[in-house]
Amino acid sequence: MMIVNITSKQMEITPAIRQHVEDRLSKLEKWQTHLINPHIVLLKGPKGYVADATINTPNGPLVASAAHEDMYAAINELISKLERQLNKVQHKGEARRAAASVKGLTPVDEV
Repeated sequence: MMIVNITSKQMEITPAIRQHVEDRLSKLEKWQTHLINPHIVLLKGPKGYVADATINTPNGPLVASAAHEDMYAAINELISKLERQLNKVQHKGEARRAAASVKGLTPVDEV
């Protein structure tokens, strides 16, 4: 069980909101990386809600922010951004290796 630190400004964190954030964060576990001290900040602003996240991982920190009129949509968007970052970090070495192997190839003359 991961301990998630959720703070808010201008609003109260209800058990339903906490559950939604924890459910969404559990999606990140499929990347099989250790999430260290995830911190989610939820803000209620004049134009809707803002969700910010800072999560440390062994490969470096993940930082993302999302805004939406609906708080649950902002949380979902935030998790999507974190997933993209995790994907990028996890496949970084593969992309570098692929680029290096393509560079070494010589073009084939067409007949």
